[in-house]
Amino acid sequence: MVLLLAAALHWGLTRPKRSKYPYPPGPKPKILLGNLLDIPAKNMSKVYVEWGKRYQSSILHAEAAGNHVVILNRVKDAKELLERRSQIYSDRPRIPMAEITGWDFSVVLMPYGDKWRMARKICQQNFRKEVAVRFEETHIKKINDMLRALLSTPQDFALHSRMASAAITMSTMYGYDVSSMNDRFVAVYERAANEGSRWFLPGAALVNSIPALRHLPSWFPGAWFNRVGEELKVLTTELQNAPMDYVKKRMLGGDATPSLVSSVLEGSPSEEMENSVKCVAGTVYGAASDTTISATTTFIYAMTTHPEIQMKAQAELDRVVGTDRLPSYADRTSLPYIEAIYRELLRWRPPLNMGVPHTSTKDDIYEGYFIPEGTVVMSNIWAMAHDPSVYPNHEEFAPERFFDHEGNLNNDDFILAYGFGRRVCAGQHLASSTMWYIIASILATFAIRKAIEENGEEIEIDDAFTDNSLVSHKTPFQCSITPRSDKAKRLVQETGLQQ
Repeated sequence: MVLLLAAALHWGLTRPKRSKYPYPPGPKPKILLGNLLDIPAKNMSKVYVEWGKRYQSSILHAEAAGNHVVILNRVKDAKELLERRSQIYSDRPRIPMAEITGWDFSVVLMPYGDKWRMARKICQQNFRKEVAVRFEETHIKKINDMLRALLSTPQDFALHSRMASAAITMSTMYGYDVSSMNDRFVAVYERAANEGSRWFLPGAALVNSIPALRHLPSWFPGAWFNRVGEELKVLTTELQNAPMDYVKKRMLGGDATPSLVSSVLEGSPSEEMENSVKCVAGTVYGAASDTTISATTTFIYAMTTHPEIQMKAQAELDRVVGTDRLPSYADRTSLPYIEAIYRELLRWRPPLNMGVPHTSTKDDIYEGYFIPEGTVVMSNIWAMAHDPSVYPNHEEFAPERFFDHEGNLNNDDFILAYGFGRRVCAGQHLASSTMWYIIASILATFAIRKAIEENGEEIEIDDAFTDNSLVSHKTPFQCSITPRSDKAKRLVQETGLQQ
């Protein structure tokens, strides 16, 4: 009751003046509370799709305790606002739960400004397409480690996916070799990312709508977010500092493995630059790897439930690559069906259903609707990727939708999952090449099928995904992963001899 009264007071004090233009359609706000009780805390993407049908609009609006939220369900609206009007919509909203948990260091959540520009410059210098190739050798090594792990204990494929993702990011960012999931660095990342990301979207915690609540003592009834934040901030601080300290120590000893952090530190950077690279590396280490885990597990699920697609992809691999070697990055342009699987994977089940929120820095008018300064603007990636007017039979996993009538890849190569405008994922080229190689190498060497019960019947898999945090994951399932042939088995085993 006390928190609801605080919400009402906040609404009364902060509600902005109305424009002569209406807000976009949405649920009718309640007196004092606005739409505080309407904004969903989970299954957001699906709820907003239903709002779109109910209010017959692809642009939606809600007002929570004086804070405005606009939801974009169509690509054309996201491109107009977040790209063509990027000078207004490139900021990030202040997210109290990100500050409370210590996640506000993340470049993904960082407000638009000089600090973000410096971090973005580091990303552009190191992650742009022509430079990102220098990380390929490391990625191949870590993905080959995953292949051997799948050969050894295929039932633990979800664990191997997490291990590979952590190993890739830790090696690339810090030159650190992850030996197991019990590694302290990995344990810190997993808990900080898994427990932190669920609190960053509007509706996830009341304090995100009423920032003043963060000043309540952690023992106050209903102030659970401060207790959670105190615990997580210890982890996010360690997540940033411990790997940096590791690199510095190795550099002093003269035995540092080349990495993003070591390359920047070798240039005797200013304190500001050092803090910036710490934010960049910590962002990749603590956030970007989670999307790779999500996509990899979804890929295995898709292949388990679509054997005909798996066989078609493997036929292409056998025809183009052959069976005497593993695929390489150089094969990518010659494997259009593998490329189509990659595109469809991120369309069918995008790791970030709601993207990362933007915020407006000026009042704006769009399609006759008023969007006030400070509005949180959210891209419903799920709705865009499942727009039936763009993707017929959108619930189906169908790589063929990315081919034209002549059998060539079409020009639908914009990956919605990477976001829009100036805040598009800076590491998209790195992420794309990593995910493509995971798909190609697993399909080249393994057959993925449904697991079999003792009575000989297949174990069915449900289609449930989590949708209560920033990153969506396939819920646990069983499958069978076996080498495609003795030759494929030897190829995987031999990767250990090449390192």
